[in-house]
Amino acid sequence: MTYEEYKDIEDKRIAINISHMEAGVNFIDIRAAYIDENVKIGKGTTIYPGVTLEGDTVIGENCVIGQNTKISDSTIGDEASIQFSVITSSKVGKKTKVGPFAYLRPNSNIGEGCKVGDFVEIKNSTFGDGSKASHLSYIGDSDVGKHVNIGCGVVFVNYDGKNKHRSTVEDDAFIGCNANLVSPVNVGNGAYIAAGSTVTQDVPAGALCVARERQKNIEGWTKKRGLLHAKEER
Repeated sequence: MTYEEYKDIEDKRIAINISHMEAGVNFIDIRAAYIDENVKIGKGTTIYPGVTLEGDTVIGENCVIGQNTKISDSTIGDEASIQFSVITSSKVGKKTKVGPFAYLRPNSNIGEGCKVGDFVEIKNSTFGDGSKASHLSYIGDSDVGKHVNIGCGVVFVNYDGKNKHRSTVEDDAFIGCNANLVSPVNVGNGAYIAAGSTVTQDVPAGALCVARERQKNIEGWTKKRGLLHAKEER
């Protein structure tokens, strides 16, 4: 590519950004945003440096699109906040917070007032209004209801090595940390999953599911194995 060709591309990109700015979009650095010409952005939205908006993306009003975020062919509702995240062919509702470092894969539909936190991945799933997955979880091929809490380290185990399976978590359920939901399972309205459980059967509404080995303490084990002395030497 010649310098003149590069300059033409650069000028077009800046011109697109200026047109958004004139329509009420705020840029922290107008030269450091990469926006396709088909993208629509509502007034009052702030675009941080390193943002890439591609394809048929629509960003609502008064949003914050944080640094180094990439959004492709997706719709972001008014007053949403996206931080250091990747969103592809998905929808994010009003006043929802995504990131930092979240990944929304195709066909993810996130409701209003939700939280999709750091290192959360959602794929081909619905996530109801007010639901939260604050960190370190995988939600794949699932339908999560409203006001559901997804604890740290939760995995929807959707793949058996041959086929993908789908699970449902109904409204007001609480999924404790480090739980595995082996699809297909249904977690009923208001049910609780105890931390560390591996769930392979449906959980009735309002029930507590505990699916883990009972704790057993073996007294004096480290001394018998000679491990206590080894630790003292270090």
